[in-house]
Amino acid sequence: MSKPKVLLVEDKKSDVRLVKEAFGILKVETDFNAVYDGEEALNYIFKKGKYASAETPDIVIMDIKMPRKNGREVLKEIRENSATKDITVFMLTNSDAKEDILDSYEHRANSYMTKPLELSEFVEIIKYINEMWLKKTGRN
Repeated sequence: MSKPKVLLVEDKKSDVRLVKEAFGILKVETDFNAVYDGEEALNYIFKKGKYASAETPDIVIMDIKMPRKNGREVLKEIRENSATKDITVFMLTNSDAKEDILDSYEHRANSYMTKPLELSEFVEIIKYINEMWLKKTGRN
C-alpha cells in the first residue's frame, strides 16, 4: 500500500516544522511535501516547472494568508479544474474571519481549522486528519 501524499502549503517554516513533527509523533507515514506560497502550490498541483514530475497530492493542508497567491485563490483554482477538483483540501490558518470561512466552504474546502499555538494541538489536528480522511482513503 502506498503512503498518502500530503502537500502542506504554508509560508511559515515554524508551522511546517510543527505539522511535520505532529505527523511524526503520531507515526502517520506519508509522502510529505511542503511549499511556501500559493503560486508554488499551484505549480506543484498542476505539475509545472520544477514540479513536472510531482505526484498529485491526496490531501492539501493550506494556510489562507500567503505571499503571491492566497489560499482562497489556490482553493478556487483547484476546484475549477476537473483533474484536481476532488483533492481533499483542509484550510489551516490563523484567520477566524467569517469571510474567509464562508469563502473557503463556498469553494468546497473539506474542513476549516484555525491554527493552534501548541504542538499538542497540532497533533490533535493531524490525528483528526488521519482518522477522518487518510484512513478512509485506504492509504493509511
